[in-house]
Amino acid sequence: MNPMNIDQTKLERQLNQAFDTGISVVTTYGLKVLGAVIILIVGWLIAGFVNRTIVKAFSKSKRIDYTVVVFTASLAKYAVLVFTVIAVLSSVGVQTASFVAVLGAMGLALGLALQGTLSHLASGFMLVIFRPFKVGDTVEAAGVTGSVRSITIFTTELSTADNVRVVVPNGAVWGGIIKNYSAYAERRADVEIAISHNNDIEKALDIARTVIAAEERIDKAPAPSITVARLTESAVIISVQAWTRNSTVAEVRAALNRAIKDAFTANDVLFPGPPTLIR
Repeated sequence: MNPMNIDQTKLERQLNQAFDTGISVVTTYGLKVLGAVIILIVGWLIAGFVNRTIVKAFSKSKRIDYTVVVFTASLAKYAVLVFTVIAVLSSVGVQTASFVAVLGAMGLALGLALQGTLSHLASGFMLVIFRPFKVGDTVEAAGVTGSVRSITIFTTELSTADNVRVVVPNGAVWGGIIKNYSAYAERRADVEIAISHNNDIEKALDIARTVIAAEERIDKAPAPSITVARLTESAVIISVQAWTRNSTVAEVRAALNRAIKDAFTANDVLFPGPPTLIR
């Protein structure tokens, strides 16, 4: 018998065994990997669908605050993603029972390591429960002033007056002072203007009263206040405090600044050098 034929036969047998092993591996594990990828994609799509469905279903309800809707939708999305990850691990042969136990141990370790992140999560719940502000309000929080765009489980998104997106961790928002400029329907517009010591103060106050009376956006009650706020070495500071609708406070403040300045100029009220608007 030819040794070459024996070697060739063994080689063919080994190649066939390797090929069969490869097919078995690909069939066994390839399908698992493919299934895991499909589960991951489907889970991701379902998470997004759940998020959008909750927002769409409850955002039109007047009984449920939109802030709560967005927060709940975000929470539901992450819950679906967690179940998706568990399903993916199960599909590739990982024992989920032991995995959950390991996950609990890891959760404890991560909880100690990620105290800051968990505090943001807890702060997110506090913001939704106590609602110091809602989506759409103009607030000052964590040193940032802007309109609230969304509140998620970890962050609060603000949009500044010059349309800059600012994402603030919930812990920084809840742990600091929050000013909500949209909380009340009425706000006070404060204006201060400096005039020279050489003026007739009562005349200047009367002119300011006339200007305020002509401004229709100012409320009659509480009555506007026009006083001498303080004296400096070079000027008398006249203070005007007038109540108006929250939505028009900036416009009223700007209108009063201009109208009082023009009225003072027209009635020969002198300014300390160049006209000086304090606020």
